[in-house]
Amino acid sequence: MTRRMRIEEQAAGRKGKERGELSSNTSSSKRSRHPPRKIRPIQRLYEVCKEVFASGGPGIVPPDADVERIKAVLDGMTGTNVGLNPDMPVFSKTLNQRAIITYLQVYECDKFSIVLFCLPPTAVIPLHNHPGMTVFSKLLFGSMRIKSYDWEVDVSSEVQPSSGARLAKVKVDSDFTAPCNTSILYPADGGNLHCFTALTSCAVLDVLGPPYSNPDGRDCTYYYDFPFSKFPADGVAVPEEGKEQYAWLKEREMKAADLPVVTNQYIGPKPKIKTANK
Repeated sequence: MTRRMRIEEQAAGRKGKERGELSSNTSSSKRSRHPPRKIRPIQRLYEVCKEVFASGGPGIVPPDADVERIKAVLDGMTGTNVGLNPDMPVFSKTLNQRAIITYLQVYECDKFSIVLFCLPPTAVIPLHNHPGMTVFSKLLFGSMRIKSYDWEVDVSSEVQPSSGARLAKVKVDSDFTAPCNTSILYPADGGNLHCFTALTSCAVLDVLGPPYSNPDGRDCTYYYDFPFSKFPADGVAVPEEGKEQYAWLKEREMKAADLPVVTNQYIGPKPKIKTANK
């Protein structure tokens, strides 16, 4: 090979390398102008719940790390993420001034459900339970009062009142205003029985794992709550200075007038559902 041929080959190699670098830089420049698409919060919530509750079931509490994963997504969510704002008609009372609650189902399977409650001012979701469930409740906007109880398990059935009421202890009795952290309740503690009272127009996003299911014995039961002094209970040892932290809960038959709720179609951002084949 002559000296001239070697020089020409070297020059061609340098040009090819320069063209390759230019192409690479141009491609990189194009990618930088088009950053990866952000995952919507509702999509992220669905995907995390799908992973966390995949092997779950009634009474099974996810590991602490998984509870924190769901909580972390919910803590950052607002009404905008689900297409809701307090100026929408569902947050106003009707002409007869009844505070009607609107229920929206975002997603449900046999492992978990994601639902929304839209409450006008003064609307009340009466005291109810969550049998065998782990529930995450995120107040998206507005203010509400939350009161919750756990069953007092140290009291034997022999000392319960003849009325059929059962002793419970107050877990939470406070006002909450968004933005605030997600509330979490568990099958046996954390305030498994709770009620909501809307102080302003407010929206609540709930994740339930597993969801309510009448065929599987996970029906929703509603309760009246009575002060501890309402019923005699010989043998129940309750500190005198803490009696206000205890109440008797008695099952109630819920009538339509007691819980005015309408179910509407959810039209906000929807999660892309992933099946086993995808």
